[in-house]
Amino acid sequence: MTFLLITMFAVVLMGLSFHRMHLLSALLCLEGMMLTIFMGLSLWPNQLLITPLMAPLIMLTMSACEAGLGLSLMVATARSHGNDNLKTLNLLQC
Repeated sequence: MTFLLITMFAVVLMGLSFHRMHLLSALLCLEGMMLTIFMGLSLWPNQLLITPLMAPLIMLTMSACEAGLGLSLMVATARSHGNDNLKTLNLLQC
């Protein structure tokens, strides 16, 4: 099971590093990474230092907040730039 989770995380990380053309694909890869970590926290509750039932709940809450923030950023960039291509965005410009 550990090998499967590490493989899933590595595949999503490679997807994030190789297919960074659109903001939506980058956000989906980040969400896949968060879900892989959530599954790992759910499967190994005895090895954690905090309460076993709290770690997956905290992680799922942070994942939902990250997804909401990412989608709001995608809508804002699509409205201001007209598309979600990451190459057209200049992060140093106000």
